[in-house]
Amino acid sequence: MRTGYSLNKINDWDEKAAIHILSRTLFGYTRQDIDFALSMSLDEFVDNHLLANKPEPTPPFWVYDPSSDNSTERTRELTYWWYDQMIRQGYSFREKMVLFWHNHFVSEVDKVALPQRMYWQNKLFRDNVFGNIRELTKKISIDPAMLIYLDGNKNRKGAPNENYGRELMELFTMGIGNYTETDIREAARALTGWRVDGVTSYFDEERFDDGLKTILGETGNFGYEDVVDIIFRQEVTAKYFCRELYKEFIYITPDENFVNELAGALRQNNYELKPVLSLLLKSSYFHSEEIRGSKIKNPVEFVVQVMRQFNITTPDYNYMRQVVEGLEQKLFDPPNVSGWDGDKRWINTTTLPARNIFTDSVIRGERPGGSELTFKVKLVDYARTYPSSESAESFISDIAKIFIQFPLSDTRKTYLLNTLLDGAAVYDWSTFNQLAENRLELFFKALSRLPEYQLS
Repeated sequence: MRTGYSLNKINDWDEKAAIHILSRTLFGYTRQDIDFALSMSLDEFVDNHLLANKPEPTPPFWVYDPSSDNSTERTRELTYWWYDQMIRQGYSFREKMVLFWHNHFVSEVDKVALPQRMYWQNKLFRDNVFGNIRELTKKISIDPAMLIYLDGNKNRKGAPNENYGRELMELFTMGIGNYTETDIREAARALTGWRVDGVTSYFDEERFDDGLKTILGETGNFGYEDVVDIIFRQEVTAKYFCRELYKEFIYITPDENFVNELAGALRQNNYELKPVLSLLLKSSYFHSEEIRGSKIKNPVEFVVQVMRQFNITTPDYNYMRQVVEGLEQKLFDPPNVSGWDGDKRWINTTTLPARNIFTDSVIRGERPGGSELTFKVKLVDYARTYPSSESAESFISDIAKIFIQFPLSDTRKTYLLNTLLDGAAVYDWSTFNQLAENRLELFFKALSRLPEYQLS
């Protein structure tokens, strides 16, 4: 453990700390969000807002009808629906965590077939988002989408299918090297008997293998819940989940000392996630300088945060979907069972220019082809929401706090100032100048094209 960094709570709940915690838990934030967070204690903000339970959102009308056709269009509608939850997330960490679980317990709509099943899986993640990880693992093991995706519905006595049992241990709970092929075969026997009917699953006792199984050193007539309980009795399981949380919300390369400390807290809390997330988000480690501004934004958070930063509450969801998928992250359809790899793989010679084209289009108010978007950012009006709008240097500093988490160098600040002024003197800057809208457009385009803008 690096000296001074641990699960101990930070001493300073200040603007920098608020910006960091907002950037990692929300899909974008505003100046008002920073002020709101700092209007209360760190404990109150984390426990009563970020980790608070929220009412269940109203689902798309068609999710109750498993016979509803047009799966491609329904999947798109489900994507729009989820984007809307992200846009309207308030101060809740919930939607970021739902995306985390979606990329952990992976299913692909192409194989699952019915988008209705993907909705119910998404709801399962949302309902259990801060709850007990062991219980969530039990529920996902008999989730209809998962049963179809990893062939659990084909798993029966006398003909065990090992697909889910293998991924349960390898990708979902323990990691390679912590089980044997025999453990997988025996777990597959214990997972037999579950079938899918439409959007529900049911247990067929005749297909269940009721013989003795030996899994990770324990022997008995085990079923699916027993398999999960046995796995969660292994010390490595808590470390595996905490390592995944670390990579998603702290940094791509885990510090194993901190992972071990976090895993100890997870075991002490009997795999209840909420108290562990509370400790993590308040910890001196999470708020250390080298962690802030070190994470590459995934396409979903990159696109949604642009909407939230500019206070766009009625975006063009179809355009958002097209952009995100062009950036290689298609919701409800990860590339394979291991999900999206993330980090530097999000940035390449195709996706970085595409990110810039997207931010340019939002700032300009039209798609790359020239057609107008369904919304328009009035940049002068937006600038005037900042008290510093009439002072060029202060305005740049305030905007950078919202749009950029990685510290900007003096050279970068000078570049942004010169872009905003567009040849004018500092004392000539005013949002009431007839050139202000054009100058702000140049400024925001330049700001969002900075490499630092890709970081959270």
